[in-house]
Amino acid sequence: MNCPLDTREELLVAYSSRQLDAPQTASLELHLEVCSACREFVAGQRAVWEALDLWEPDAVSPDFNRLVYQGIERHVSWWERLSRPLGPLLLHRGIPLVSAASLVFAASLLLKPSAPQPPNPGGAMASVEPLQPEQVVKALDELEAINQFDHLMKPDSSDSDSKM
Repeated sequence: MNCPLDTREELLVAYSSRQLDAPQTASLELHLEVCSACREFVAGQRAVWEALDLWEPDAVSPDFNRLVYQGIERHVSWWERLSRPLGPLLLHRGIPLVSAASLVFAASLLLKPSAPQPPNPGGAMASVEPLQPEQVVKALDELEAINQFDHLMKPDSSDSDSKM
């Protein structure tokens, strides 16, 4: 027989608690005669079982059930415990306080100035690049040249009226 301590320890526990049938008990007792480790294990298990057999729980008081049910009825949730001290304060002073806070909040939403949204034509975003002073002067000179060119190309409306 293989040593149950190595492979099947539950077999030794069942033997110690007297739960094995007669053939298994006889086979295990033959093994116990030769194996000191299993004998030690069985002796320890029997000591535990004997201690458990000797143990007697304390007697339950006659009014145990009544006390348990009273404790269940008295159970208060954490939310009730938290809100109980605040209850009178909220009933008398809380209503005006909450309504005043609501009015301030609503007024802040209604009176908040809204920034005008720039139009976004076609989803394209215009980018602004910083200009150097020389670039600005050059751009103004070019605009002045274009303006002079426009005056040369367009005849004055007063000249055309006089010719007719």
